[in-house]
Parts: sequence; C-alpha cells; structure tokens
Amino acid sequence: MIEIARYSGCFICGEQNRHGLRVKFYYSEGKAVAECTAQRSFEGYKDIYHGGVTASLLDEIMIKALLARNIFAMTVELTVKFHKAVQIGQHLNLEGLLENQKGRLYFTRGEMRLDSGEVVASASGKYLEVKEDMKGKLLTSLERKS
Repeated sequence: MIEIARYSGCFICGEQNRHGLRVKFYYSEGKAVAECTAQRSFEGYKDIYHGGVTASLLDEIMIKALLARNIFAMTVELTVKFHKAVQIGQHLNLEGLLENQKGRLYFTRGEMRLDSGEVVASASGKYLEVKEDMKGKLLTSLERKS
C-alpha cells in the first residue's frame, strides 16, 4: 500500500490540524482505503457520529482515489446514503474508487463499513479536474509520502 499525498491543515487528513480527524489514506489495488474510529468529539446526537463528518470522510476517500492517480480535481457533486447510524467508538473502514470519466469529469463511488462488513454509508461523487493554474496551487499544499 502507498500512502496518498495530503495537506497538513486538512480537516480530514491533516496531521497538524488539532481539531481534525488525522486519517491516513492509502492506495491499494486501484482503490483508496482508510480506517478510523468514530470519536466522541464528532458526535451529532448523544453516542451517534455526526452525519456531516461521515459525508466528509466519504468525499475525502473518493477524491483520494483520484489524487492517488495524480488527478487533481474538486468536488462538484456529492450524494450520500446513510444506511445505519454510526455509534461512537465503532471502527470504520473506508473505500473509494474511480468508476468512470467523461472529459474532465470523474465519477466515483465510496463506502463506509463496520469491521463486520456491514455498510453504514455509501456515496457517489462527481469531481472536475482542475486547470493547470489551480493544479499548481493545489500542488504547493500537498505533502507527498514515500
């Protein structure tokens, strides 16, 4: 597995964002993968993980599937389906992959599963590949791991 580049200040993957999740993302067998635990500091209702954080994790896993292929894009559409409430303390497994491409538009799919394999949330996304000037700006913020 290869660790995917990240921005240190990112809410989801940034190691230096003390308020963030600090999730590490890897690329393996054509998919972006990650795991984390639902932390109490991100609950919505008592003992329930916030749905917005779930959506953010799914957005991130799908865009990481593009970034791992050196495709620099930004989210233009995100659709999330919540299958089951995530309880605080549950271990979560994320997977994202590229499904299709039409010009500069990329179509992705993502899932969040419990260790049992049960899907708790799924998503689809559309990402638009940025033009060279924006790509340069994005590149300056990324840290690459070897």
